[in-house]
Amino acid sequence: MNEPYVGRFAPSPSGYMHMGNLLAMLLAWLDVRAHGGRILLRMEDLDPVRTSPEYARAIADDLTWLGLDWDEGWPEPSYQQSSRTALYEEAFYALEEKGLVYPCWCSRAQRLAAANAPHPGEAVHDPRCQCARLNDEERAARLASDRPPAWKVRTPDRTVTVEDGHYGTYTENLAREGGDFILRRADGIYAYQLAVSVDDMAMGVTHVVRGRDLLSSAPRQAWLIRTLGGTPPEYCHCPLLVDADGKLSKRVGSLSTQGLRETYTPQALVGKLAFLAGLIPAPEDVTPRELIPLFDWNNVPREDIMI
Repeated sequence: MNEPYVGRFAPSPSGYMHMGNLLAMLLAWLDVRAHGGRILLRMEDLDPVRTSPEYARAIADDLTWLGLDWDEGWPEPSYQQSSRTALYEEAFYALEEKGLVYPCWCSRAQRLAAANAPHPGEAVHDPRCQCARLNDEERAARLASDRPPAWKVRTPDRTVTVEDGHYGTYTENLAREGGDFILRRADGIYAYQLAVSVDDMAMGVTHVVRGRDLLSSAPRQAWLIRTLGGTPPEYCHCPLLVDADGKLSKRVGSLSTQGLRETYTPQALVGKLAFLAGLIPAPEDVTPRELIPLFDWNNVPREDIMI
């Protein structure tokens, strides 16, 4: 009997999607459909300040408009990270019982960003942080103060290798290259790395397709999942769409879905994305389902794509 093939869309509803998001979504959808699998839609709305139900509805509407359907997930509450805190808490305490969690009072900016997926060049660990080296007395004194800490995981001095389905072997020493990272912010919100790992494990996700900017997160997430007793998914990262200023932003007006829907029909936009992904020789009107027999990771560029 064949093993299940389960992929996922996992957008953060912190704004309208842009063309780069849609490229990753199209490739994730094609990867699952080409293997006869199921795809889930999970809204990564950990941070209540940066995300909103309005953007979640807009994302779902844009996916439907393009013809990128999903088999289960949003709007079911269990597929919204904001409703899954109990699962993250359970995983947090499981790591704490293993002696892997400690409080940290460093870098307010880092703590606030921890709920969101990291961006290229964004520091995960401040090497100046001394919180892991505090003795019991020093730690107790800080915990008794009015300033609440964030909570980090103590990563081992261990090399983790991920066989990426598009970029090949990727290796990282967790302690020396990634460093300890935040599991829960000082305001109680659980962080991206923990939530994504718990969700992929709990939802039975077997294959993750996402942007290349998250490749460096794969060893950390694979280690977390194994540490929590699960089996990591297979990862396959895709190139980013970039402009002269670098990675696209949700704030790029003409390339946001709002602007794109004024310029393209769904079939024309899918054809544009398929051309950029190397799946067809020239832009033409096409539906996602018509691309399934043409889908081949060997044709997708590994270098980022300038638009």
